[in-house]
Amino acid sequence: MSAMRRAMALTPRRIALAASLVLGAVAGSAAHAAGPLDERGALKSITCTACHGQAGNSRSSAMPIIAGQDAAYLKKQIEDYAAGKRLSAEMEPYAKQVLNMGVDDVAAYFASRRREPTPISSPADAVARGRSAASQCAGCHGPQGQGDVAKLIPSLAGQAPGYLREQMLLFKQDRRSPGDPALTALKALMKAIPDETFGDLAAYYSSLR
Repeated sequence: MSAMRRAMALTPRRIALAASLVLGAVAGSAAHAAGPLDERGALKSITCTACHGQAGNSRSSAMPIIAGQDAAYLKKQIEDYAAGKRLSAEMEPYAKQVLNMGVDDVAAYFASRRREPTPISSPADAVARGRSAASQCAGCHGPQGQGDVAKLIPSLAGQAPGYLREQMLLFKQDRRSPGDPALTALKALMKAIPDETFGDLAAYYSSLR
């Protein structure tokens, strides 16, 4: 009987020990899962970060920020690059690689990243001129350049100014996604805007936070 009582007396200690071991294992597992490369799509996205920056937050004026951009929009751009619909000899092979690895995972990964606005500032007078000229763009991109997810219209706010200006010129020249019927109205608008205004528009949208 005394042996049984001793065993019963030790039971709470054994329970506590077992609980601590379980909690330790869970904590260790959680710590491992919190690693930056353990998130779904992270490993598949490493190649992209070489140009687009850590977690898609480009610090370059010529390279777009893709962090926080809508996943469906990102997926379409990757598919268009891979198919040669959006012309880029540099991007096409990488886009095909992303399709093979899993475009949904890659697009979802970058869409879930916190967007950090470009660190590149623009002259105040260019921003002011761009603000005045932006009324013609607000119908699609919104009053704050936030875009329209339902229509696959991207956010422009905080984007790199050099990249924005270059894309406007490509639209005007019909060198970005030529033949895409969804962009017909946009390209018509771009043709009506003087080239020098593109720099002002880029400065304004880049300044938005």
